[in-house]
Amino acid sequence: MTDVTETNDKLTAEDAVPAHAPASVAAPAHDASLADRLIAEDIAIPGEAAAVAVEDSVPEVIAAPAEPKTFPYDLESPELARAFLDARTPSAWTDRAIDEETYRHLYDLVKLGPTSANTSPLRLVFVRSPGAKERLRTALTPANVEAVMTAPVTVIVAFDPSFYDFLTRLYPQADARPWFAWNDDFSQETAMRNGSLQGGYLIMAARLLGLDCWPMSGFDNARVDALFLDGRGWRSNFLLSLGYAEPAKTGRNTRLMFEETCEVI
Repeated sequence: MTDVTETNDKLTAEDAVPAHAPASVAAPAHDASLADRLIAEDIAIPGEAAAVAVEDSVPEVIAAPAEPKTFPYDLESPELARAFLDARTPSAWTDRAIDEETYRHLYDLVKLGPTSANTSPLRLVFVRSPGAKERLRTALTPANVEAVMTAPVTVIVAFDPSFYDFLTRLYPQADARPWFAWNDDFSQETAMRNGSLQGGYLIMAARLLGLDCWPMSGFDNARVDALFLDGRGWRSNFLLSLGYAEPAKTGRNTRLMFEETCEVI
């Protein structure tokens, strides 16, 4: 069969119109510049596909399969810069507020991250009102008071040890509730591990949405649970203040090298 990217001198534009086409249908005009571009890109020139069909009695010209798309990572991409390379724990916040809709966008990203059997034990309490912040203040170590009180919002990143009550909906492939409900220690361990995993997704999602993150563990977990979570049975894991940071005034602290922390076996 004639290669559709080669010119065909046997047929005129009029000949290229299929015999069954209405009289009003004409072959597309052959634009030289367009043809050159299409040939360079290995795309059939309009009109020539029809000509080939008439000449070789092929009812339809089938395009070659598209090349599979690949997404090589780019260490200089803006997404990696926002999430990792340029991201810093703030030293101070600006007075810019966070739109409440951002909280929903944030969770809608976090919930997509993988967890064991889709257990999804993460629970979040967004502490932003002055009264709620004052209650939270009583559970903070002195070093974390300013970070929390001046942030637009501080999230109590918690987990639900009774996450298995949702598995009928979250994991319909199997009766997964008995996998975890048989033992309180095991269910709490599972919730803590997977809730921590989701807490990491929360930080990455927040950074990608343009927020700065100040995670902290300097607080009284039991007091936070009693003040904010006790009626629901949730357990606090860590706190995460969110907002828009003032520019950093110091350089980033060093990190351990690959050779110090990793082994390939």
